[in-house]
Amino acid sequence: MEYEVNAFITYLHNEKKISENTEVSYKRDLTKLSAYLDGQGVTEVGKITFTNLNSYVLYLEKNKLSPATISRNIASIKAFYHFLYKGRWVTEDVAEGLKAPKIEKKAPEIMSMPEVVRLLEQPDTGSSKGIRDKAMLELLYATGIRVSELISLKLQDVNMQMGFILCRDAAKERVIPFGNKARSALLQYLEGSRSILIDDEESDILFVNCSGQPMSRQGFWKLIKHYAKKAGITADITPHTLRHSFAAHLVENGADLKSVQEMLGHSDISTTQIYASMNHNHIREVYAKAHPRG
Repeated sequence: MEYEVNAFITYLHNEKKISENTEVSYKRDLTKLSAYLDGQGVTEVGKITFTNLNSYVLYLEKNKLSPATISRNIASIKAFYHFLYKGRWVTEDVAEGLKAPKIEKKAPEIMSMPEVVRLLEQPDTGSSKGIRDKAMLELLYATGIRVSELISLKLQDVNMQMGFILCRDAAKERVIPFGNKARSALLQYLEGSRSILIDDEESDILFVNCSGQPMSRQGFWKLIKHYAKKAGITADITPHTLRHSFAAHLVENGADLKSVQEMLGHSDISTTQIYASMNHNHIREVYAKAHPRG
């Protein structure tokens, strides 16, 4: 099965142009499936049955994996089998009938405005590293982009004069505006700190680490955890928390969902509607507390 999995990953990389993280996720899920099937004595994709795959799903449930993790594994298996069937590697798509567990949708964790302000004020702008960190945090909150998109930005993706960035993902490009605070932080970084930090002067990567190399996801993850602790924020803050906060604060202040959807890069507006629901709940809470007959 290893050969077919590698062929599938190559197809995703070359034809679908998926992100590196998605690629790694698919390979991890399918490698675990292959190991399980090997243990059952099933080594050829043509001999795998629906019962084998369903037994694997039950095995994941028995090992107390979360519904979200199991659903992701099933999605990986289905995509793999769709590839196999379409390419005539197998005569039947035995994964088609797999059912994903129901996932209870939880409201995303968001920060209050005072918390966001405290977080953004933590970097020490007396140092090159602090100036870079300030620019990264300000831009992340100003645009709501994913951390993978932030660290992939090139110099040419930033239009300082017009105040927007060009963000590219596997499927499309989108233009996202940013405000004066982010612009000021970016200018300070570009006019001095980046040239001090950069290792290769020919590099067009916008944000680099202290070794002058492109910033990694893990590096930025540690960075935001450090500043959240420094700001006295007890909640578990991640880079995605700023993305959620960006969207929730826009909707709370009157932004229309379609615009927020476009800025976030959601393919389906139903994904964006959760922020409207959060806003309605907030309005109800304010009413109940403030109305004399609430």
